[in-house]
Amino acid sequence: MAEITASMVKDLRDRTDAPMMDCKKALTEANGDSARAEEILRVRFGNKASKAAGRIAAEGIVIAHVAQDKKTGTLLEVNSETDFCAKNEDFLKYANELVTAINEKNPSNIEALTNLTMLSGNAEDIRAQLVGKIGENITPRRFIRYQTNGQIVSYVHSGRIGVLLDLQGGDEALGKDLAMHIAANKPKALNASGIDAQLIEVEKRVAIEKAKEAGKPEAMLEKIAEGTVQKFLKEVTLLSQPFVKDDKITIEQLLKSHNASINAFSIYSVGEGIEKAVVDYAAEVAAAAKV
Repeated sequence: MAEITASMVKDLRDRTDAPMMDCKKALTEANGDSARAEEILRVRFGNKASKAAGRIAAEGIVIAHVAQDKKTGTLLEVNSETDFCAKNEDFLKYANELVTAINEKNPSNIEALTNLTMLSGNAEDIRAQLVGKIGENITPRRFIRYQTNGQIVSYVHSGRIGVLLDLQGGDEALGKDLAMHIAANKPKALNASGIDAQLIEVEKRVAIEKAKEAGKPEAMLEKIAEGTVQKFLKEVTLLSQPFVKDDKITIEQLLKSHNASINAFSIYSVGEGIEKAVVDYAAEVAAAAKV
């Protein structure tokens, strides 16, 4: 019987995307023959997993879990290739178990999810089995976990946009209103100090160029730019935004009226920042016609 080393298992795992234990079993059955072991895995899982690993996963789901005592909460994005997969019962079960396990076990980063144990077993093994079963690339992309002495509130809209909020003071109703407001208005930061200085500089330069094109005097350019920047900051900082349910008051005023404050918030949108593949179906048909 050939010795099955960890590097052999890893190499087979990298080529097939099959679960580690299944790779080891296949190598044992094949007496260490890597090519034969790959054939065994293809029989078991099909060739879906290895093909799926390189494809772009820009659809998926945003999901949240808050502990019963509301002291910890997690927001997670899991990507798939199609929204059809994101509605699959097994996919949703995996995402739910994963976000719960993250909240309970507090892994250090997204890479640590490989060794995370969920209710159904090892997170990476369950993911790979799901890839083999559904035939799509499925990838946990990012998560944020909060722990507080206040209360954690979450809001998820249709699995596409999710908010996690760390609220000090106030009540559950206020927390839900704030989370829904954040989902609707997508603030970039709590206040001006959280906005990247480079982003502010860009707004300032654009304002100056627009003012020049409009023929404004040179002496007025800086003042115009400053006014534009202040308007921009009011639009993108949470505390300065008009409350979505009552635009006569700002979020800052709303919080003061409830003797509350916000420690932190995060907002995820499915596929945000992922460059999606553009399929030219006409070109595909034309190419097929030449075959």
